[in-house]
Amino acid sequence: MKPVIEIEQVSIEFPRRRLLDNINLSFCCGKLTALLGPNGCGKTSLLRAIAGEQECGGAVHLFNWPLADWDRSTEIRRRLAQRFGVLPQHSSLTFAFTCEEVVRLGFGPGSLSRAEQRERVQHCLRRADVWHLRERLFPSLSGGEKQRVQLARVLAQLTLADPGTEKILLLDEPTSALDLRHQHQVLQLAREVAADNTAVLVVLHDLNLAARYADRVVMLSEGAVRGDGPPAELIQPELVEQIYGYRGRILPCGDYHALL
Repeated sequence: MKPVIEIEQVSIEFPRRRLLDNINLSFCCGKLTALLGPNGCGKTSLLRAIAGEQECGGAVHLFNWPLADWDRSTEIRRRLAQRFGVLPQHSSLTFAFTCEEVVRLGFGPGSLSRAEQRERVQHCLRRADVWHLRERLFPSLSGGEKQRVQLARVLAQLTLADPGTEKILLLDEPTSALDLRHQHQVLQLAREVAADNTAVLVVLHDLNLAARYADRVVMLSEGAVRGDGPPAELIQPELVEQIYGYRGRILPCGDYHALL
């Protein structure tokens, strides 16, 4: 299967520090990949580089096009937005929109009728388990509720893609403000999205959530990829100790292995 994201020799530099050094990765549809690593290792910066929000050296290709080519015209940017969704860690939205109105913002790159919008908004709010919040004002919500409403917005955006079209979804710490039940719900939903011909990349700090839900993990540390493969092979005491400075032990837990 041809990758929909290709990263070649990507480097990110800040004053007096090289955060990422010549990273080479590719990602295909149908897989949920967790980006792991200690604080400050460049997980979010890598996601932002893929989204075109972070300057970097090297090359990023989306759907076999150089990232810069997707910015050649308004129509080309609109076509990309129908297939490429990004959920940042924090929302800067402060307008007194209802949650339903926030989700409807995801339809900006499309031209749906009001009836189609209502149907899809309801579907996405239910998928993100925030249908009951639809009439609440967005600024009044808790951090976790805002996160889930914004996830519904991004899901609504991706419904604009033509059926069967390859898609990309980037999630930056989508479980950071969520309670235990919703952490699992959101990552199960991410797996369902991946199964719908989508490459899903998610930044996580919880290694056990990655072990349970990810098809692949990429471990970053000291500017480099320190591991890339199935969670069961990489989330092991030796490698975790090298990267995080913590040595745990592995225990079987149903269909995955947990690190304690």
